[in-house]
Amino acid sequence: MWDQLDQRYEVALFARNLARAEKPQASVELQKVVRQYLDSLGLSVAGMLRNRWRLAEPAAAAAAAPKASAAAPASARARLRSISGGA
Repeated sequence: MWDQLDQRYEVALFARNLARAEKPQASVELQKVVRQYLDSLGLSVAGMLRNRWRLAEPAAAAAAAPKASAAAPASARARLRSISGGA
């Protein structure tokens, strides 16, 4: 989204200020600026909600998810099957 919204400069400023804010003697004002960047860039829950962003389901998980069959077996016994040479 940052690339689509042309926010590369804001992301770079956030990274620089975050590095400065993580130092032991960082000012409270700098930490507030970093918090504002977190929200505006959608890196916090509040920021994601404000931007109306939702996380998409990972493609690998969607592909690996079992698909429901059209006709489910009638009973538990019908769902059982034997496995030859199984452990």
